[in-house]
Amino acid sequence: MTGTFYVVGVGPGDPELMTIKAARILDQSAAWLTPSASKDGISTAFTIASGAVRADGKEILTHHFPMKKIYRGEPADLEVQEAWDDATSWILSHLEQGHDVALPTLGDPAIYCTGFYVAETLLARSPMANIEIIPGISAIGATAAAAKTPLCLGDDELVVIPAVFENSKIREVLSQFNAVVFMKVFKSMDRLVPLLEELGLLDTSVLVERTSMADERVHHDLKALVGKELHYFSTLIVRKN
Repeated sequence: MTGTFYVVGVGPGDPELMTIKAARILDQSAAWLTPSASKDGISTAFTIASGAVRADGKEILTHHFPMKKIYRGEPADLEVQEAWDDATSWILSHLEQGHDVALPTLGDPAIYCTGFYVAETLLARSPMANIEIIPGISAIGATAAAAKTPLCLGDDELVVIPAVFENSKIREVLSQFNAVVFMKVFKSMDRLVPLLEELGLLDTSVLVERTSMADERVHHDLKALVGKELHYFSTLIVRKN
């Protein structure tokens, strides 16, 4: 009997925002594959998960996944692909022994999640592998809650995009939709603020750093962020209304 690979959404940061199911799956899994954005770095997903579930007695591998751009339909960067392949080999070695493996991931797995790339790589190697996705509270929803603003109401149209898009694409999106959520904005605010000001959208925009975590910060004055270093976990909401 083979084990199951779980991609588990652990929420945006506060362990109390983990779902009951996420906690149960993590508790019952013999091994955790915890992703890290830097070599020899601490896994934020592990910190969240271990804040709600005891990790004692589990086999835990903190695995570095390089933070490089991925374009769907095109081959991934070699370093990125190697990270997926190495993670898959480790997962398979446990599944074949009948052990469940959980990959805790920030927010919700459906939104820009490394876990899905690992799952795809696993299925390419072992098409009959058991895989389950456990949804979690997204940083998008938690950011709106922290800012005390809705994402969309009535006939609003909502779109979610990475802030690394070029200005022409961002301008097009802002002109077409009532509400836009920008992910990965920590290096893009110097470029986004002038564009939002030009479009008259600064007063209806809000940025939240480290949503739901102990040092969460809500920013309404986006001009004050120009030239400042923001945390990687920063999300921007822009609403026309």
